[in-house]
Amino acid sequence: MNNMHTPLTEMLGIKYPIIMAPMFLVSNTEMLIAAGEAGITGSIPALNFRTIAAFKEGIESVRKATNAPVGVNLIVNKSNPKYKEQLKACIDLKVDYIITSLGSPQEVIEKCKPEGIKVFCDVVDLEYAKKVEDLGADAIIAVNKEAGGHAGPTPAKELVPLLIQNCNIPVISAGGVGTGAQLKEKLDFGACGISMGSPFIATNESGVSDAYKNACVEYGAKDIVMTTKLSGTPCTVINTPYVEAIGTKQSAFESLLNKNKKLKKFMKMLTFYKGMKMIEKAAFSATYKTVWCAGPSIEYTTEIRSVKDIVNDLIEQYKKANQEVTS
Repeated sequence: MNNMHTPLTEMLGIKYPIIMAPMFLVSNTEMLIAAGEAGITGSIPALNFRTIAAFKEGIESVRKATNAPVGVNLIVNKSNPKYKEQLKACIDLKVDYIITSLGSPQEVIEKCKPEGIKVFCDVVDLEYAKKVEDLGADAIIAVNKEAGGHAGPTPAKELVPLLIQNCNIPVISAGGVGTGAQLKEKLDFGACGISMGSPFIATNESGVSDAYKNACVEYGAKDIVMTTKLSGTPCTVINTPYVEAIGTKQSAFESLLNKNKKLKKFMKMLTFYKGMKMIEKAAFSATYKTVWCAGPSIEYTTEIRSVKDIVNDLIEQYKKANQEVTS
């Protein structure tokens, strides 16, 4: 069945039901523009901009370059001290949609719905999905076990149908897509679209270092490991020699501090800050301290290409997979 016309394409007015996932430090305005020109939509973490002025300027520059919808990812818990002003900026800019992560989306939904801004919420289980649906989310992003960054514990083949059966809003699958056949698989599960990030790291438009891009070409799914050292929340990274050396678990002392009720919030913010600085240094410069975030779908990255080429190949592969089923 050809199911490329979905609630996601209708909501956002895009040709293909694909969101270029927001990737910390990787996503940039050039990638957003390229995504729009390729018939999909790009989203970017608000935290990728150092100041609110830079954030506004960046989104406005994308608006001038393309009519495609633009999305912004907001971290909505206390690890993000800029959350309130980022939300206000999103409303002032009238971005097309917001993806909420790591906290309650209640305020985002309450303030954005009257402005016509769609709100999609990252979820990893049914309990949280029901909560955000009740709050008025426009769609759920089912972050599955194959996702890059903060992955969920459940495979897409279980999580997506579970959410569809029990929720009444569209479900977008996040994770595990690097080919057109995998895109078809997620849509066949009932997802209205996908959120796909890691295959876009090694692109011409990406601003990260060549070393990071080449790592996505050279390493594969078997080289992806989960670490709690970066943000306190399990996060996927490439298992470089440096990651092997420092390990992937917090020390006993860090774990103890994280369990202390008075220190827990402070420690989470400190861990997040230190971890993000570590990633930032590795992303843009040559350093032996290589901590590169990526998901298992880098398995299908064989060279550095343009965003448009990746999307075109994905759609051609999808069409071929469809023909094989119907012929």
